[in-house]
Amino acid sequence: MSLESEVDLPGGAVLPGALPEALRAELVAFRRDLHMHPELGNQEFRTTAAIKERLERAGLRPRVLSSGTGVICDIGTDDEAGTDSAMLALRADIDGLPIPDMKTECPYRSTVPDRAHACGHDVHTTVVLGTGLVLAELHRQGLLPRPVRLIFQPAEEVLPGGAADAIADGALDGIGRILAVHCDPRVDAGKIGLRQGAITSACDRLEIALDGPGGHTARPHLTTDLVTAAARVVTDVPALVGRRMDTRSGLAVTWGRIESGHAPNVIPQHAELSGTVRCLDLEAWRQAPDIVVAAIDEVANLHRAKSEINYVRGVPPVVNEAGATELLRDAMIARRGVDSVEGTEQSLGGEDFSWYLERVPGAMARLGVRTPGERTVRDLHQGDFDVDEHAITVGVELFTAAAFLDALR
Repeated sequence: MSLESEVDLPGGAVLPGALPEALRAELVAFRRDLHMHPELGNQEFRTTAAIKERLERAGLRPRVLSSGTGVICDIGTDDEAGTDSAMLALRADIDGLPIPDMKTECPYRSTVPDRAHACGHDVHTTVVLGTGLVLAELHRQGLLPRPVRLIFQPAEEVLPGGAADAIADGALDGIGRILAVHCDPRVDAGKIGLRQGAITSACDRLEIALDGPGGHTARPHLTTDLVTAAARVVTDVPALVGRRMDTRSGLAVTWGRIESGHAPNVIPQHAELSGTVRCLDLEAWRQAPDIVVAAIDEVANLHRAKSEINYVRGVPPVVNEAGATELLRDAMIARRGVDSVEGTEQSLGGEDFSWYLERVPGAMARLGVRTPGERTVRDLHQGDFDVDEHAITVGVELFTAAAFLDALR
């Protein structure tokens, strides 16, 4: 594999430029194959095997995580298995989502019922794989200035996220800094969005069961009216929490499911609700469980309903470290100029990349995947989500540049 153009950097380092067309085509094909075969968190056996096989073909020695899915691979170490120096890590998440693919005219739409890569993890995986192939070739040529680790992490969509398992499996051993990208359908392909500090929110999950004696709808005064109780929990708890937390924390309780009853004239004995708790502020996130649970209990008790609450701790915010954010900015500008970087707002979405940043400095960039000029925005976690595949090349070149610039700092 030859790397076409080169850019001279301070200190005599060489920054590889445009990817050869053959590699571009291979990476697009690899991404489409993943897109056609999405696998849920901790079930990514086919995806893991495909990543491992391609890295081995490049002469590398990938290691499958002890859980059986996910891969770690070092490039530029003497034995391809580890190093005492502080490496740069590049992280990708590899799991899909439990939703149907609605792209009826797409030749590479999902072949698995009710499964889709509707969050761009297939792109993240392909970008890190492509970066690994480029860096492996540069290492063979004696041009890689410092070892780099690739982390292909399973189960990002499964709270509290597969990052914790990857960390326990040694993913951050010897790592000095970690980088990631996440697809953003609001940003044009060819650009990235950056933000220093918090770029995502904390995200937890709520599961609630309400119980009480049911009865006839003609005599609600003799029952615990669970439908009304559930409805009041849905409406009153977010309002109550909003008055007990600093509004600047951005804490939001949002419901995704409510179930109760089977007949129009029967007050049920059981109701279930589930939703999420999202928060922009780290300290408020730490306080959230006690405040949210107390609010639910108060509203349920007011309506004589017994509440059972399962508060599932999720992930803290992704907080981009200043130096890592500047590294991504400088790498992108070196590739595509100052106009290729734009600011981005803090999202209320959750991301388990935050667990890595609890241990080492790092940053996540928004990778533009919208075709320039396109007006339709295919949002994340929607069945029609797709990307402009030029973003794959942009991501590989961004990470390759970052690996070189990191060695100069």
